[in-house]
Amino acid sequence: MDIMHGEFAVKLARRALERWTMKGEMLQRPECGREFAAKSGVFTTIYTYPKKELRGCIGFPTPVMPLVDAIIESAVSAAQDPRFPDIRKEELKKIIVEVSVLTKPEKIIVKSPEEYAGQIKIGRDGLIIRRGMHSGLLLPQVATEYAWDAKTFLENLCMKASLPPDAWSSPGAEIFRFRSEIFGEKKPAGKIEKM
Repeated sequence: MDIMHGEFAVKLARRALERWTMKGEMLQRPECGREFAAKSGVFTTIYTYPKKELRGCIGFPTPVMPLVDAIIESAVSAAQDPRFPDIRKEELKKIIVEVSVLTKPEKIIVKSPEEYAGQIKIGRDGLIIRRGMHSGLLLPQVATEYAWDAKTFLENLCMKASLPPDAWSSPGAEIFRFRSEIFGEKKPAGKIEKM
């Protein structure tokens, strides 16, 4: 995805966020090219500005709907992330928006769980775990931000899924990886760059 499409994605997420917080309405789907009509996984992340503390992050790990719709829905959902109070209109000038467009998750095939760490590239791969009724996802940038190695990344992925930290090595656990292209605002409603 080029920077022009990345700018469209972030501006769309911000417009959806503004419409929701100011009017309580979903943004209508705008005209868009085929890149945004194709199904894709996506996450919208909201940070405080200038401290860049997480304020909300929700999305769709798999390609279940056209990207344009997924961006709108993920932005509105991130504004209501249950881990935080809902975003209020007074905050709109104090937050920055980031959009991560995901590749389709692929299952990591290993002969034994000890091989997982060698199959994960920090900074490139995001991870999903599924085990029984539990699942969790961490975006690629999370491991980089916290300077985690692959094993620590796997342990935190398990905890995100409300599983014990070593659940990734237990029978029945499935680990998937994906990549993402990340675009975000430098300052509220400001210049957008590829991360």
